[in-house]
Amino acid sequence: MTVQWRKSSHSGGADDEHCVEAGRLAPGIGVRDSKNPSGGHLTLTAAQFTALLDRIRYGSPPS
Repeated sequence: MTVQWRKSSHSGGADDEHCVEAGRLAPGIGVRDSKNPSGGHLTLTAAQFTALLDRIRYGSPPS
């Protein structure tokens, strides 16, 4: 299966140290460093990916 990786719109140019790509995988969603695509990826379920995005957008939930 060929994964079509999409770079985050918040990732900057060549000098940006925070570059992230996401792609659909058979078991879930892959997240990887776009500057090191051969370095592996994290595989998250759809629910985990949604929770990650919510934490990025809205901050950590209260303890």
